[in-house]
Amino acid sequence: MSHRRRSNAAGPPPPEGIGDSSTAEASSTEKERPDLPWVLGSERRVLALALAFRAANALLVRTYFNPDEHWQCLEVAHRIIFGYGHLTWEWKRGLRSYLHPFIFAALYKILSLLHLDSPWFMLVNWFMFFCITRTLSNSMETVLTVTGLYYWFVAIESVKGTSVVSKQRAASKQSPPSRKMALLIAALACAIRPTSAITWLYVGLLDFIQMKSKSRFLFLEVVPLGVFVLAVTTFLDSWMYGSRVIVPLNFLKFNLFSSGGDYYGTHVFHWYFSQGFPSMIWTFLPFSISGILKSREWRLAGLIVWVLVVYSILGHKEFRFVLPVLPFMFMFSGYNLAAMAQLKGKGRNEKGRLSRLQLSVILLILTNVPMALYMSLYHQRGTEDVMLYLSREAHDGRVKSVLFLMPCHSTPYYSTLHYNLPMRFLDCTPSENKGILDESDRFLMNPADFVGEVFGNLSSFSHIVLFESEERHVKLLLRNSFQEVRRFFHSHFKVDRDLQSSVVVYSQKSVL
Repeated sequence: MSHRRRSNAAGPPPPEGIGDSSTAEASSTEKERPDLPWVLGSERRVLALALAFRAANALLVRTYFNPDEHWQCLEVAHRIIFGYGHLTWEWKRGLRSYLHPFIFAALYKILSLLHLDSPWFMLVNWFMFFCITRTLSNSMETVLTVTGLYYWFVAIESVKGTSVVSKQRAASKQSPPSRKMALLIAALACAIRPTSAITWLYVGLLDFIQMKSKSRFLFLEVVPLGVFVLAVTTFLDSWMYGSRVIVPLNFLKFNLFSSGGDYYGTHVFHWYFSQGFPSMIWTFLPFSISGILKSREWRLAGLIVWVLVVYSILGHKEFRFVLPVLPFMFMFSGYNLAAMAQLKGKGRNEKGRLSRLQLSVILLILTNVPMALYMSLYHQRGTEDVMLYLSREAHDGRVKSVLFLMPCHSTPYYSTLHYNLPMRFLDCTPSENKGILDESDRFLMNPADFVGEVFGNLSSFSHIVLFESEERHVKLLLRNSFQEVRRFFHSHFKVDRDLQSSVVVYSQKSVL
């Protein structure tokens, strides 16, 4: 949101003598306001608190959300550094860039050099707590989007400003450095997630229409930075793939122009508006809508609607796709709560009676914190726990090979096991011929017949992992040579299939 509107809407005008020319003094005075809580009395304290909170958030996440957090990031990074790990079909078609996995590959390399590569080593919105610290490319896209838009709006305010520096820049027709920083971050976001261009197309076009020096902006800023990032990422990807690959082009051709994402399921057009986004923002929704109306920041609100509409056109929809615009809804919620704080004390509430602000904060805490903790600590944690268990067993030499009789990519893989053992999962690579079922679908349709046809007596595997919901279908095939060794709780309710309440591990009797 613009600094101008924030200052105007926050309360009464400042005292005489405090204006735009003394922003630093006003900011200093504001930081030490006695009516603010100690932890919120300084921007540095807020930043430190936010960093500490997000670090604790990362440590508390113990559950499984989406295959991409492992298979499109950690698994690839593990293969780069340690030489083994599975590459899914997307990496064989050049649909993914190595830029995002390389970040985690660097961390793996540091752990390897230090011999630490062992498998043992604020107000909160439930979905942000649950998702943002995961290794999804959408999480990185969200961070880059928020950071880039911050610099973009700083650049806009700088151009509109009346300071001497702003006037000199306007006279020399120089763009503010923050805009170039925003464009660089935007290019990186698009390199990691090409669909991030949806956000930046809206932001860029609105300001491009009003610009006086359009050619300068386009050919001296956008094109050079875009070409530079594209050249670097194309070089990196071509080096890793072993041939020339332009990932953004392949990504857009598959997901947008050929609707390849529909292979993983489709939703109705209004899903993001009627179910997806409201579920993500949860009880913050009324506060966000009120904040939009009070702040009148229609451009930022329009960005949220624009992203939701464009993604609604695509058949395949997921919560994580619209994660980058979720923080802006919280900004509007915060604006609304701040407006309540300004009104605090002006009403004539009875002594001992809670104010609207206090009731609102209590409501948000009670409806988000328990859900955030449950989703992060318990829901769908069995697939994470089973891999940690197998990793410990492999370390002690009790695991020789593993078969996962479950929907493909249901668990982490080598990046968690961290032992180069033979493992097999049910493949779900999309077929070019429509109507042909993959292994995962064939198994779910008739587990017993599929196992007998493809794997025979299963004697080539020392351990078998499967969900309790499929266990009863293949129990007869397991009872002679295998026995249950561990059972891990997974979930209390189903997500998109039959209830997968537990993850079960079977081991060959001769192995024990």
